[in-house]
This record gives sequence, C-alpha cells and structure tokens, in this order.
Amino acid sequence: MTLGPLPRQAHDEEYEDLLSLWGDLESGLSILLARPLQVHDFSTKLRQFDRWMQDLVARDVDASLYLMFQLASTSTVGYSASHALVCGTLCHIMAREFRLPEHERNALVRAALTMNIGMTQLQDELAVQREPLNSTQQKAIAEHPRVSQALLEERDITDDLWLDLVGQHHANVPLRTPLDQLKAEDRLTRILGTIDRYAAMISPRKSRAGRSATDSVRALVGQEIDQRDEVGLMLVRTVGLCPPGTFVRLDNGETAIVLRRGDKPNLPLVASVLDAHGAHCSEPHMHPTALGKPRIQSALARTAVSVDMNHRTMVRLGLYAAQRAATLVTQGGAV
Repeated sequence: MTLGPLPRQAHDEEYEDLLSLWGDLESGLSILLARPLQVHDFSTKLRQFDRWMQDLVARDVDASLYLMFQLASTSTVGYSASHALVCGTLCHIMAREFRLPEHERNALVRAALTMNIGMTQLQDELAVQREPLNSTQQKAIAEHPRVSQALLEERDITDDLWLDLVGQHHANVPLRTPLDQLKAEDRLTRILGTIDRYAAMISPRKSRAGRSATDSVRALVGQEIDQRDEVGLMLVRTVGLCPPGTFVRLDNGETAIVLRRGDKPNLPLVASVLDAHGAHCSEPHMHPTALGKPRIQSALARTAVSVDMNHRTMVRLGLYAAQRAATLVTQGGAV
C-alpha cells in the first residue's frame, strides 16, 4: 500500500525530540568513554546515561531499534561509543524479556556500556584501519577486559557483578547448561557475549563490510538455531530476523527498510525506498509483509544500499503505518 502525505499530529514533535535525544545520548556517552579519568563523579554520570537510555526505549521500542540499527552502520561519533550504546540498548531489551532481577539487569547493561572502556581510542582506530593487527594491538585487545575492569575500579565502581562481567565478557560459557541453572555472572556473560558479537557483526569497518542482521544471527547460532541457545532464540524473537532499521530485498525487486516488527520474526512492516531498477521511490511504498505479497527475499547489509534516509520521517511513517496495518490484519484485507 502507498500512503499519502502524513497528517501533522501532536506526537510529531515528540518523535522529532526522540531522534535528537538519541543523538545527544550517543554524543554524551562518547565523551564519557573517551575521557573517564577526567569525568567528575563517573559512576553517577554513567547511571544517568543508563536511565536516559531506558526512558528513550520506553517511549517506543521499535523506534529505538530502528535508530540503533541505523546507528550501528552510520555513526559519526566513533565506533566505540556507538557499539556500546547498541549493546547497552539490546541488553536492556533482553533483560526485560528474560525477566532478570533489577540488580542483574543493571550490571548487564552497565557492563555493556563500559566493557571496552580500557581500549576506547584503540577500538575507534581499529574501525578505520585496513591493515592487519600488529602485535601491540593484539596484546591490547587480549588485555582489555582486565584493563577495563581496573579502570572502573579506579573510578569508584563497587558493583562486583558489573566488574566481574566486564572482566570476563569474552569468556565462553557453554550452552549445555540452561541459563536459569547458571550463577549470575555466567548467565549474564552469555547474554552479553552474544549481544557483543551480534552488534560487532552488523557494524561495518574499513577492513570489511558489516553483515546483514539476518546473516549475523545465523553466524552466531547456525543456519538452524540451536534450541539450547536461549539467548540466540530470544534475540530472534525480540528484534526479529530483519529488525527495524535494517534493509531488505523484496521479491518484487524493490529495496525496502524495515520500520517496525511484526507478530512473527520474519514478517515485519517495511517501506520500499528503491524500485526494482534501483531508482529512488518518489515516496515510500508501505508493505505489511504479514498480509502476503510482496515478501522479503533477502536481508541486505547497510553498505549494499546507497540511499540517504530521513529518519524522522521514517519513524513517523512507521508508527502511522503500523496502526493502519494492525487494522488491515484484523480485517484480513488490504488497501
């Protein structure tokens, strides 16, 4: 279906504000992670960023996911901060889905935001480096969990679970033991490790293009998801195989961006932005894929799509179209 001009609504200003607030949050977190030793009352400020992120996600999860997946591929403030914010946001959403106790949720999200704080500058440099790692860089990468943990302790972080997670966030926790039978630090390490690898896969570097979100999930959990992988399963159920903010190729040849999740992981609401010949659409063509044709043929990496997005318009369009799509699905019809 194709929607005409959107009516000006009261929540337009709220969504314009939402987009700018996400940008401000990313910029502020970038400064915090780049200069932790110069930040007065680091612990309080980090917790404030966490609360800020929670408030933004609470406004609209789909809009938050849209911005996060766009952020992962187009950030302008540096890889380290954008990666931290993507991981923190996804860990917050996953903590809610797993119904983690508040103290576990806090430790998980704050560890996600700070796990690489001991190598912020190096992480930014590596994102734009085309050459192979040298021995000094390899050593710094191997040591960064311990270095990050020590830096947080120096900044008066006293939460042992948070510190332990940062110190062991690259540890491998086997799948054979269910999450609810693991001790807290191992349960959260498994969640954090999965999110960390997933976010890294979808983010492009100078040395390689980012993968599509679907390919990233399959690389993490296999072509057929291991039923023991509770984190991988929850990730697919929660954000979808093609999450908001990612691009897809439709079976009619068009290229579309995913705006909102559907009731099933593989049936989101999408908007075509390029026609079958690769030309820009004069206006987005909305497709609730749950209604049938067109269907998603494949997921696309951001680097495979050459188009500038007006995120404010797309977020508004997604909300408006989702309301209409819900009505159409209920009626079993189409416009």
